[in-house]
Amino acid sequence: MAFEMKPPSRPLSDINVTPLVDVMLVLLVIFMVTAPMLTQGMPVDLPQAPARSLESQKPLVVSITRDRAIYLDEGRVDLPSLSRDLAGRVAAQKGLEVLLKSDREVPYGLVVQVMGLIKEAGVEKLGIVTSPQP
Repeated sequence: MAFEMKPPSRPLSDINVTPLVDVMLVLLVIFMVTAPMLTQGMPVDLPQAPARSLESQKPLVVSITRDRAIYLDEGRVDLPSLSRDLAGRVAAQKGLEVLLKSDREVPYGLVVQVMGLIKEAGVEKLGIVTSPQP
């Protein structure tokens, strides 16, 4: 009786990518859900302007919404307290940079008034946020 010898079995060299694809899809969904929450300030409809982007270190954001509400970063303020709050922050941090975001429906007079209060508070670096032209 003759026994046939089988060649030694080869190790399995294929990689199962299904778990990798599952993990990547979960990470993609998490990124898509959290990315819109990472923007700073209040959401406003920005006008478009041909200008280059600013490179800065964590600027302070002043936002004016369509209903003329004024926000300093995330907190709502009125005009007199805006100047007072900014003056305190400028005294605490030299070279403070402020970005002004305003909805396109806000009257120009209010925007100029807020800009005047920002400059009156001692801010030397004031930038106006716009959305890029398509």
